[in-house]
Amino acid sequence: MKLHHYTIDVKWKGNVGRGTESYTSYKRNHIISSEGKTIIDGSSDPSFRGDKTKYSPEDLLVASISACHMLWFLHLCADAKIIVEEYTDTATGIMEEMPDGGGRFREVTLRPDVVITDELQIEKASKLHDRANKLCFIANSCNFPVYHEPIFRIKSA
Repeated sequence: MKLHHYTIDVKWKGNVGRGTESYTSYKRNHIISSEGKTIIDGSSDPSFRGDKTKYSPEDLLVASISACHMLWFLHLCADAKIIVEEYTDTATGIMEEMPDGGGRFREVTLRPDVVITDELQIEKASKLHDRANKLCFIANSCNFPVYHEPIFRIKSA
């Protein structure tokens, strides 16, 4: 077994002079960073007094699943000699909020729109989505189902 380690810094940037004096006295804004990488501006979901122009932890969870799946799928296609020209995913997640304010994700659905060069490879490529889902590190770490509904298109000449 090989272990991989990740270090992320999260710094709250929402003190507007009164700290957390009350639930409404502070902003949820924060930055996410790691040495040598671009900073991500974050906040909470707007439902929880967050800034809708910044990524929430929930957004980032769905994005992590989508990106991990995509990277595995592209790897598997390269190994299978399936040429992918474009890949776009419109991923969605459903989170339920409990009466006590806590919550959890119920599911995430990936909807990859994949452009390949050979129509005869569509069935094989579709099966690689199943394999990518089984190999995705992030999806394997979730306690909810991750579905995928791929669409395949052929690159026009």
